[in-house]
Amino acid sequence: MRVRFCPSPTGTPHVGMVRTALFNWAHARHHGGRLVFRIEDTDAARDSEESYDQLLEAMRWLGIDWDEGVEVGGPDGPYRQSQRADIYQDVIAKLKEAGHIYESFSTAEEIAQRHRDAGRDPQLGYDGYDRDLTEEQKASYRAEGREPTWRLRMPDQDLSFTDLVRGEITFKAGSTPDFVVVRANGQPLYTLVNPVDDALMRITHVLRGEDILSSTPRQIALYRALIDIGVAERVPEFGHLPYVMGEGNKKLSKRDPQANLFHYRDQGFTPEGMVNYLALLGWGYSADEDIFSREQLVERFTAEDVNPNPARVDLKKATAINADHIRLLPEAELAERMIPYLQQAEVLGETVTEQQRSLVAAATPLVQTRMNLLGEAADLLGFLFTADEDLVVTDDALKKLGDDPVGVLERAIDEVAAVPGDSFTAGALEAALREAIVEDMGIKPRLAFGPLRSAVSGRRISPPLFESMELLGKPSSLARLRALRDRLASGS
Repeated sequence: MRVRFCPSPTGTPHVGMVRTALFNWAHARHHGGRLVFRIEDTDAARDSEESYDQLLEAMRWLGIDWDEGVEVGGPDGPYRQSQRADIYQDVIAKLKEAGHIYESFSTAEEIAQRHRDAGRDPQLGYDGYDRDLTEEQKASYRAEGREPTWRLRMPDQDLSFTDLVRGEITFKAGSTPDFVVVRANGQPLYTLVNPVDDALMRITHVLRGEDILSSTPRQIALYRALIDIGVAERVPEFGHLPYVMGEGNKKLSKRDPQANLFHYRDQGFTPEGMVNYLALLGWGYSADEDIFSREQLVERFTAEDVNPNPARVDLKKATAINADHIRLLPEAELAERMIPYLQQAEVLGETVTEQQRSLVAAATPLVQTRMNLLGEAADLLGFLFTADEDLVVTDDALKKLGDDPVGVLERAIDEVAAVPGDSFTAGALEAALREAIVEDMGIKPRLAFGPLRSAVSGRRISPPLFESMELLGKPSSLARLRALRDRLASGS
């Protein structure tokens, strides 16, 4: 089995496009096949090296490796269309010689007028007029200064194939007009070079978006012509993957923020979570399981199990899946993955000290079950890396502090001050503060520690209070408790 992923380097990587790469990769890996990664970069006006680099970055981030193609080489290179011009010209010459393509001089206006004259819809497309032009007619057109395009001669019978996703599909004879494969300037079009590359790279299975299903009869016809001239060995099997839909039942467009793969990475999705979620856009692991690893995906994935119905982006579900993958990470791994996000939020500087790295590692168990995205690390852990005098207590953290927050803080300060420095542990702090505030002051546990949490972290929601105080240490914990007490007592 040989499959391919062949994007054009335009714009940032799109979720739907990357889902196609993932399904090709998983299908190949499941069957012990090979993935070819080539680039279709013949549109000089739109293609860019920046987009090419982003494609590589996206594939590597998600762990989608390829066996042949750009950056890794292989026996069928070059793997960028812009470097294969001589190959295409050789195939064009063979197609001309065998009579599979023919010169077409008709303009779009002439085609539309012929349809109108015959009482047909002028939008029907090419009418086959140039199929059997005589040499005299061709010479007459050339004398007018016309340069012909070259069209593939479509067969006069139905074209049928078994779609891996959708089953048997038939296109009736005449429903697909002869189509242009070579421009008047001699340059081949995508409609030619894509199947030629597949043929020369011996691609056996083509998994692609359903938006180009209508072009499949063209490809099948061209493959048959390529087989006839000895360029192709077979017509590959096709599988057309469902649309990825955004909000409002609309196909996810490139302009939609939800379409940009790096938008998810910037928020803090893990590659494992993203692969898991992308795989669920049209495929299911099992009836009662949504969480799986890359290895489990490979073990079960086949294109035949893809659902042909449109798949919908669901950010809540994606986030929940990512949260599960965060829980599955070893603590040391999660700590390292949070550091870039802490740096991005300027919680940590460009250079991370060993002391800071150790503090992140110590805090990781406190937040692992509270995080949905790696990008939440800054909000959850920022207070540990903030100087006491620079801590900002948010407005939200000043709400619902109970009837006597100043009294609670006063008592907490006394109790914390009494805990010996060498016994300043979460357990000792919890025991002392529960006895003092819950039992002695009679405040319900649900309300007892809100003022302390706000003082220590500046947030209403934070990692566990007593463990946070242990990590901060006694001097910082006391300084923060006193600062909020003073603020509330003064009414500021």
